[in-house]
Amino acid sequence: MAEKYINPHTDFGFKRLFGSEFNKELLISFLNAMFHGEQNVQDVTYLNSEQLGDRVDARRAIFDVYCENDKGEKFIVEMQNVYQEFFKDRTIYYSTFPIREQAQRGGDWDFHLNPVYTIGLLNFNFADGLENAKRWHHEVKLMEVDTHEVFYDKLTYIYVEIPKFDKKESELESMYDKWMYVLKNLSNLMQRPAALQERVFTRLFEQAEISKFDKQELKLYEDSVNAYRDIVNAIRTAEKKKYAEGRAEGRAEGRAEGRAEGRAEGRAEGRAEGRAEGRAEGEKKAKEKIALNLLALGVPIETIMQASGLSEEEIKNIQ
Repeated sequence: MAEKYINPHTDFGFKRLFGSEFNKELLISFLNAMFHGEQNVQDVTYLNSEQLGDRVDARRAIFDVYCENDKGEKFIVEMQNVYQEFFKDRTIYYSTFPIREQAQRGGDWDFHLNPVYTIGLLNFNFADGLENAKRWHHEVKLMEVDTHEVFYDKLTYIYVEIPKFDKKESELESMYDKWMYVLKNLSNLMQRPAALQERVFTRLFEQAEISKFDKQELKLYEDSVNAYRDIVNAIRTAEKKKYAEGRAEGRAEGRAEGRAEGRAEGRAEGRAEGRAEGRAEGEKKAKEKIALNLLALGVPIETIMQASGLSEEEIKNIQ
């Protein structure tokens, strides 16, 4: 492969770096950097990433990484490459599993809960409610509307917009800056940057070097890269097509309605509709292609549901 280091946006790459017991010091370092000293994670225990519902027919959830620290606090960490209309809803839904599993059966339980953190690493700009935000790190808690004070500090949602991080190597200051630089640029690097001299990055670059993979690891990584490229290319193609169609429709409507005001309004509507339709159609096609690739590899259907966002019935219909 042309790249020297793995792409952490791929399923294989992300889980190799952050989802394995062997490399848990990387996850610990990243979490501590993200919380700017508010957390002092000394150790993590990986938990079952496949969460079952209360009933046999209940919907499941499969996390990229699910762990707890030495204080019993729960962390869900997700790498999300594709915009989803209800992604916020998904993160809220995911957070209910570590909350519910803390309920004690029998005896006198006082409803004490350990904190739950849901972290979304987004390989796109998250427009819903954040379109005017200039920062790339967003921390969300329950608050009292009038005072803007935190009402409940044990439930935290963190959204990190990777594309908005634009610092160059010479501008990296904090450990969080350095981790974000790695997340955004790792697969494009040909050598370890001079700014990343901390011991934890020695391990990261050792584990990320593709030439050190055995045959099975290389095959799994190549399959993961192909799935990642398929979804990215499908979405880009659909967006370009629908954007062009939207512009054409907008111009036609503008001429029919007449003059400058009609043209401006038609173009604006055409662009908006084109982007929305292109994103929706591209997402659907990309999800179906991912599902087909994973089916061919013999991946369990529950895992395919989580990776593609499709339902079991939708996956069966495309076979």
